[in-house]
Amino acid sequence: MSDFSTDSTLRERTNVNDYWFWLLFGANRWAVAAGLAVLVFLAFMAFGTLKATSIRTTMASSDMVETLFSGLLGSIITGATLVVTINQLVLSQEIGSLGNQRSRMDRTMDFRQNTDDLLGTTSPADPASYVDALIATSEYRAQRLRDALSDTGNRRLREEVDEYVADLLENAEHARTHLDGTDFGTFDVVSPALDYNYDRKMHDIRTLGESHAEELTTEQRTAFRALLEAITMYGVVREYVKNLYIQWALVKLSRAILYAAVIAFVVAGGMIVFVDAGTFTGTLLGIESVLWVVSAAFAVSTLPFLVFVSYVLRLATIAKQTLSMGPLMLS
Repeated sequence: MSDFSTDSTLRERTNVNDYWFWLLFGANRWAVAAGLAVLVFLAFMAFGTLKATSIRTTMASSDMVETLFSGLLGSIITGATLVVTINQLVLSQEIGSLGNQRSRMDRTMDFRQNTDDLLGTTSPADPASYVDALIATSEYRAQRLRDALSDTGNRRLREEVDEYVADLLENAEHARTHLDGTDFGTFDVVSPALDYNYDRKMHDIRTLGESHAEELTTEQRTAFRALLEAITMYGVVREYVKNLYIQWALVKLSRAILYAAVIAFVVAGGMIVFVDAGTFTGTLLGIESVLWVVSAAFAVSTLPFLVFVSYVLRLATIAKQTLSMGPLMLS
């Protein structure tokens, strides 16, 4: 008998370490950027401490620090222009003629009508509620399928459907529990939507229906098709919500880079203009004070790049895990 049981979370299906998965998906992006900045600071401090020549001596005999922060200042200005490119990527999908906008609206409303018919009511406007309603519909239709096959004489088919439905209900319960109370714009909506592995469920229900097609009654075939329709519709909506989240995240990324760039710009400029070998004297915890300052300023000056890295880590991982659409399982 085929195995229709699956893991209920994306992390379990990808077999990734809990901490690494949390870093890629769950952690606040500003917190990840700050953590990376701390690592940069500690690495810079370690290099400065291990270096035979003190940093104050080096600053007195060369313009090394000034050159470093001058290069960073130029990189910050150049990197900030990346925001324009990111915004163009998002805005290019929003700018169009009246005809294009009308066409977008017509396609959207056609699909909304399809989901209205599927749900038997007006589709929710809130993305989390929309996804939740479709998962609930797949739960209901899965139970209807199990009921339709409860009196079949084929014991193997009945057991396979029972196993399939039990796994679907468990996965659906997990996703709906984590969707409850979430707001769009946060990863909390996308994460449980990704946990509900509709691609495997599409494949399994098609396999079940086709392998036993000759012995199914009309009612049972209808139940199979109804469940496949609900899961297929969910797949489309999940991809749509995921794409909206990616656009939302790119807008947040552009704003975050601008905020970080202003801070980094001031710090890098201040280091060039106001700091030299005699600005910070003495030691702190046995380490030259100027090394603390230079290391901290370097970490802050790299913040725009680190913010970019923190966001791209999540978005690239989402894209990798959702490259395909339909019953094609990549993980």
